[in-house]
Amino acid sequence: MSSTPLHIEFPETLPVSARRHEIEAAMRDHQVVIVCGETGSGKTTQIPKIALAMGRGRLNAKPGQRGQFIGHTQPRRIAASSVAKRIAEELKTPLGEVVGFKVRFQDRLSKDASVKLMTDGILLAETQTDPDLRAYDTLIIDEAHERSLNIDFLLGYLRQLLPRRPDLKVVVTSATIDADRFAQYFASKNGPAPVLMVSGRTFPVEVRWRPFEESRDYDLNSAITDAVDELWRGPQGGDILVFLPGEREIREAADHLRKHLSHQPVMRNAEVLPLFARLSQAEQDRIF
Repeated sequence: MSSTPLHIEFPETLPVSARRHEIEAAMRDHQVVIVCGETGSGKTTQIPKIALAMGRGRLNAKPGQRGQFIGHTQPRRIAASSVAKRIAEELKTPLGEVVGFKVRFQDRLSKDASVKLMTDGILLAETQTDPDLRAYDTLIIDEAHERSLNIDFLLGYLRQLLPRRPDLKVVVTSATIDADRFAQYFASKNGPAPVLMVSGRTFPVEVRWRPFEESRDYDLNSAITDAVDELWRGPQGGDILVFLPGEREIREAADHLRKHLSHQPVMRNAEVLPLFARLSQAEQDRIF
């Protein structure tokens, strides 16, 4: 384990960084803290760094002690790996050295890593071999508002575990107003868990509605190509994101768009990049 102290910077452009000291104080005084913040507030990347700065994680273990992880869960594999890379970049350390990730079929963690990004399913599986989760001194359950089965099982498990692990700190983050429900769920003899509200960075949003058409010759992919044509003719420029419910719909829309764009002299060189969970890590990295 390196004896060189890690320099941790907190970008003041992120709302969470501005409330760093409040979050630190809440984590010191309470076993469970709820952080409610919109997308872009920095909660996902900054809270693990706050825990490191507080002296938690293997990096801060006493000489001769193995130390414990700061565990950080994400609902999806792609999020776990990309968040780990982002935090490692901000700490100016190689991926896996201080911050790494573990997902199904892939593990980028050194033996001395402090922050471990993983899916909810990975942490849930670890309760079978480590019932008290002794490998962790801090757990960050991110995106808890998504309320998947894995997240719900984890929250229930942690509520039962906390009395046996008074040293364990738990941070639950949510992007919605469900924060009060989480606070009541983790209430102790001292009352509900504290809730810290963090605003997100706002950007101008324009909502446009296209007329609904339903016919045998006009389907979802036709509507997507029309929307792409309309946006491409606009003055803003930039890239276009299309959100679809599953891999099959994504592949079909991508094929349809490629054929459509190939007949447009101005747009025929546009790249159409399908993105879904089953893509290899290398293909996902290339897109990002």
